[in-house]
Amino acid sequence: MERYSVASSNVQSIGYEPQSGTLEVEFVVGTIYQYYGVPQNIYDQLMREPSKGRFLNTYIKNQYPYSRVG
Repeated sequence: MERYSVASSNVQSIGYEPQSGTLEVEFVVGTIYQYYGVPQNIYDQLMREPSKGRFLNTYIKNQYPYSRVG
């Protein structure tokens, strides 16, 4: 999955696969997580937010199933 670098102190890059609703997040510490069943509108909001980490913690973590992939 292609990820795009973002301006964040916690998140390095973000990718999204709309067909499956898979959101991939690479953190600055090097870990990569995939979140499953994430709607397009949530991804769009995440990419517009000035604080990616805060949005991720509030609206994505513990809301969608996930796995560590890297």
